[in-house]
Amino acid sequence: MSPSLTTTPLAEFLTQENIESSPAWELIDGRVVQKPMPTLFHSRLQRNLMNYINEQTDRFEAIQELRCIIPPYSPVPDIVVIATERLSNEDGPFNGSPDWLIEIRSPDQSTLDLQNKILHCLRHGTQLAWLIDGNSQQIWVWEGESLPRIFSGTDLLPDCGLGLELTVERIVAMTRQKS
Repeated sequence: MSPSLTTTPLAEFLTQENIESSPAWELIDGRVVQKPMPTLFHSRLQRNLMNYINEQTDRFEAIQELRCIIPPYSPVPDIVVIATERLSNEDGPFNGSPDWLIEIRSPDQSTLDLQNKILHCLRHGTQLAWLIDGNSQQIWVWEGESLPRIFSGTDLLPDCGLGLELTVERIVAMTRQKS
């Protein structure tokens, strides 16, 4: 599969072979786009943040690289956090927007493209979104329909009321933890 220059309908995209290959393919604005291969920084942060969230709550589940169906998009956020009562035992993509999504910007990813994906999810029910930029050691945060706020250093990050007490410094430190 190669990146699409023409508009692809969601139903057609979902029938394509290899959309779940690594790294996954997404449908954003009618364009078929493959996610970049994660770096060590990205992979450690994704694993450690997901594990930390799951250790702190039973009300939500953090899941990495889960395909969401939010017509006409099919994003695969780095981490989705979804209320457990919204999850089913059926295999396959998640139909709907996650309650909270977390994107970790890779060096070759466009911030504008990531923001576009985040805004689509927010328009369709996502309550909280983080865009983590390791290079600048900042996290852009959207809550509901509010404009994004930029957090850094010891700023306490919003977390859907879970009381995780995560700061940007603590998130950045997760990139150095082996597990």
